[in-house]
Amino acid sequence: MNKNYYAIIMAGGVGSRFWPVSTTEFPKQFHDMLGSGETLIQKTFSRLSKLIPTQNILILTNERYNELVLEQLPMVKQEQVLLEPAMRNTAPCILYASLKIQKMNPDAVMVVAPSDHWIEDENAFIDNLQHCFDYCLKNDALMTLGIQPTFPNTGFGYIEFDKNDSNSIKKVNQFREKPDYETAKSFLESGNFLWNGGIFIWSVKSITEAFSVFQPQMNQLFLDGFEKYNTLTEKDFINENYAAAENISIDYAILEKANNVYVLPATFDWNDLGTWGSLHEKLDKDVQNNAVVNATVVLENASNNIIRTKNKKLVIIDGLNDFIVVEHGDVLLIYPKGKEQDIKKVVGSLPTEKL
Repeated sequence: MNKNYYAIIMAGGVGSRFWPVSTTEFPKQFHDMLGSGETLIQKTFSRLSKLIPTQNILILTNERYNELVLEQLPMVKQEQVLLEPAMRNTAPCILYASLKIQKMNPDAVMVVAPSDHWIEDENAFIDNLQHCFDYCLKNDALMTLGIQPTFPNTGFGYIEFDKNDSNSIKKVNQFREKPDYETAKSFLESGNFLWNGGIFIWSVKSITEAFSVFQPQMNQLFLDGFEKYNTLTEKDFINENYAAAENISIDYAILEKANNVYVLPATFDWNDLGTWGSLHEKLDKDVQNNAVVNATVVLENASNNIIRTKNKKLVIIDGLNDFIVVEHGDVLLIYPKGKEQDIKKVVGSLPTEKL
């Protein structure tokens, strides 16, 4: 394996739309959401380790999830787990990890990947990732893997590239915010838009230079501790300074400002597993399109439902269509799939002990 290849796994999110299974104390990336025998973070780590040396895979997460990471990834050492002492967006944590990697290996190229996505054809993913690494080793490029859109999704951001660009790797014209339905339809019809899947590839030199140009204040904040990275004093520096970083995404902070952003249209099937409905799409289903995880069911006049319990609990349903039925601990959720985006609002109104 190439010693210059690195990965940053983003594993700090809460995944509140997967409540009640995903909670603040035990979020979705640490659950076996697909019933496959592996949690989402375990699947992500395994996938990346096909190309990247295990010791070069860093996990970015909230400090409250440190023990969960080490328990589920026993091959990982504590120094590979980067703990965020405060909830910030993706730009600060990516800068922090990039500077750590730069100090380890200034020739590094890296991929930044979410911990909770579903990718079916892992060989195609590795081929795409290798293509991006090869490009970034030769070019000053900030890259992303764009996902081929399959329907006019209003929940994703989009990446627009030049229609006339015949290269496999395409220069990005602009990032587009989550559109309304009609705009999303026009994106699909135009043929030069991809979903922004949040998978980024670049050399450590390119990304740190971009931060110095477009986020000088944040860059200086983290550079002040450069000599402490990968030493015993790193944790104290991060604990004292991390919260001072601006709460901003890597998209807003860097990618929408830089003019060296490129995209490779992905050749693998992908799902962000952001909601119960998106999980329903990827699970095996019966003839009535019901998906069942860890439950024993008797279903009459029931279709398009996702049903999930623990310990093979018996669930009997009659006359229910297009619903989410999830039992976890002392909570039972029965909710229309068409309103699943509202689960996050419901969770926000609940008492702390139910979160």
